[in-house]
Amino acid sequence: MKKLDSTTLSATLTQQANTRSKALILFNDRPLLDYVLYHAKQAGLDNIIIVTGTNDTLFKEYYGAATKGNDFHGLTISYATQYIPEDRTKPLGTADAVLQALEQYPELQEDSFLVCNCDNLYSVAAFKALCLTEHFNAFINYDRVFLDYPAERIARFALTKVNVANALLDIVEKPALDAMDGFRDAGGTFRVSMNIWKFYGPLFFSYLQDCKIHPERNEKELPTAILNMIQEHSGSMRAIPFAEHVPDLTGKDDIAIMNDYLSNHYSNLDWTI
Repeated sequence: MKKLDSTTLSATLTQQANTRSKALILFNDRPLLDYVLYHAKQAGLDNIIIVTGTNDTLFKEYYGAATKGNDFHGLTISYATQYIPEDRTKPLGTADAVLQALEQYPELQEDSFLVCNCDNLYSVAAFKALCLTEHFNAFINYDRVFLDYPAERIARFALTKVNVANALLDIVEKPALDAMDGFRDAGGTFRVSMNIWKFYGPLFFSYLQDCKIHPERNEKELPTAILNMIQEHSGSMRAIPFAEHVPDLTGKDDIAIMNDYLSNHYSNLDWTI
């Protein structure tokens, strides 16, 4: 978000994009995270843990000042802090973020929980599907044809590979062209993960602890921990096929697109539903 400039943004939005977490960029005078939380509540979720950096104090201005147990429109909001190791200047990655959340909330090590990005607007149906699935570990596996992005952007999304029972076999960023057909599901569809998952703490926690740093990106990544888990526990991560768009806030040019989408679909958030 901070790397690329945009000539279409106002000075206010440009400043927010350069200084705030993407979750806290304002749309219709409310943070993007409000819309994600709204969908989560409609799906039946009620206990939320926001993983923040050590200096992300602005979250507490919107969602409550206490570390645990803030009430936000009937949701209970708590925070986990992702601390940066002394020998680094940047966080250690998504697997590390989830690991630190489970260390700070050890009850999750013995329970099921969902994990998702703060900058994707997942649907109520997606949240609900993960809440209702009988599988201990699961994720929403999106038909990439329904993702309303430019083709070159979709081509950068990692493809998932599943068997006929929709058990995850692999996640690959850029399969070789001669291997592409092997990534079609049983219906002949190419699918991608948009990083919304259900995990079972008693099984997954050790794989977060043992996750290795990616040799190129120098981070501990959630897919690495997941692939290590399914290598030792075949069939332990199940895909739930979905065919819908997921609004996303990756770069500055996405802000205007997201604003139009939210303005057209959410004139008001009724938290009593």
